[in-house]
Amino acid sequence: MKKNNTVSLQEYNTFGVAASTPLFVEIKSSLALQEKLKDEAFKDALILGGGSNILFIADLSRPVIKISIPGIRIINETEQIAVVSAGAGVVWHDLVMWCVANNLGGIENLSLIPGLVGAAPIQNIGAYGVELSDVFYDAVCINRKTGESRIFNAEDCDFGYRDSAFKNDLKDAYVVSAVRLALTKKNHSLKTDYGNVTETLAKMGVTKPNIEDVAKAVVQIRTSKLPDPKKLGNAGSFFKNPIVPKGECARLLLQYPNMPHYHIDGAFDKIPAGWLIEQAGFKGLKKGKVGMHDKQALVLVNYGTPSGKLLWKYAKLVMEGVEKKFGISLEPEVNLIR
Repeated sequence: MKKNNTVSLQEYNTFGVAASTPLFVEIKSSLALQEKLKDEAFKDALILGGGSNILFIADLSRPVIKISIPGIRIINETEQIAVVSAGAGVVWHDLVMWCVANNLGGIENLSLIPGLVGAAPIQNIGAYGVELSDVFYDAVCINRKTGESRIFNAEDCDFGYRDSAFKNDLKDAYVVSAVRLALTKKNHSLKTDYGNVTETLAKMGVTKPNIEDVAKAVVQIRTSKLPDPKKLGNAGSFFKNPIVPKGECARLLLQYPNMPHYHIDGAFDKIPAGWLIEQAGFKGLKKGKVGMHDKQALVLVNYGTPSGKLLWKYAKLVMEGVEKKFGISLEPEVNLIR
């Protein structure tokens, strides 16, 4: 929608906050993306996917390129593995459901994660004990300066927890046009011991789960905990789960013996941010038209404000509360667009 020679971005972000851009284009092929990146008018454009992992804090002075490149197909396979290619504009959950329907295993735990495929390697999305990096084969990326195509393998991407080279050394240097995943065709290795996946499968009456059962369990869990952004503005998990040195985790366990925690390696543990936020008193706490969700304290919710600034102000209040109570600094998982 245009207003005063600008384009509204309100319908393009799942928080539903008001923001605008002076120039907007939607791209549906890699070739069109390469051409647009050579256009001087779009030199410093914001690359926008599903708008599910961003918070607009102000109107934009730069243009926006909306990525809507479609397509899912198997491009290579052996007896055990199939390499699936998906366009950056494919809805992530649609890809998961396509893979499950085709009995391709490895991403069933990542069901119902909001957003598009193109954001997956940038964020190294993950849930219920699985990360994209576990099944990542490579990604086709377009150089923003030259418009040239380059293949990035897992090593090139330098994946970390909710992190990659695309958020660090390669920030704003490339645009993802397609992602390829190596998935199992048989003898799937199921991961059901994270969160309450096992418990949910038991409630479903499933004793010998397959990938479809795991996907259904994850969808059930996420649906019960997370608000639908079409009904209530949100971007899913707003904060990263903090990773702390084992010594710090041990210190906190002395004071909070029931604190959930997960071993990362010999030196670090992960603590659920949702638990920290709830213990700090923010779960379900509303201030005006913003607040943390009453069923999942990790989710910042827009109860009707068009202001991204108000949402960020409340998020900072939560960060200060957790820091004061636990001495842990929370980091936003959501990208802040100023």
